[in-house]
Amino acid sequence: MDWDDRLDDWDAALELTAQLEGSDWVTLDIAARQTGASRAALRTWYRSGEIPSRLTEGPHGPTRLVPLAVVAARAEASPRMRYTAQRRLDAEAQLALLSHRVDELEARLAALELYRQ
Repeated sequence: MDWDDRLDDWDAALELTAQLEGSDWVTLDIAARQTGASRAALRTWYRSGEIPSRLTEGPHGPTRLVPLAVVAARAEASPRMRYTAQRRLDAEAQLALLSHRVDELEARLAALELYRQ
């Protein structure tokens, strides 16, 4: 790869970044990270017409873009995504309860140690 090719890649990356800034359209990777939907689910959704998508030139060839707000709404409507989020919340709630219980037990232990002295 010579310098001209590298400069062309860099220009394409800058152009893609400029297109995405202030835009609701994001790459599949960003949409997956921000919504919790897998990239495979995103591909299924745009191939079946459930979400719009478009191809744009990226630094390494064509890059698929999807509107983040539409992806988030579709992910929210997904029963599987709701179930996964509920399980995550259940685990977080259980962790909070256990943490509170540990704090209570530590306080009781400290009180018993003071009483014992």
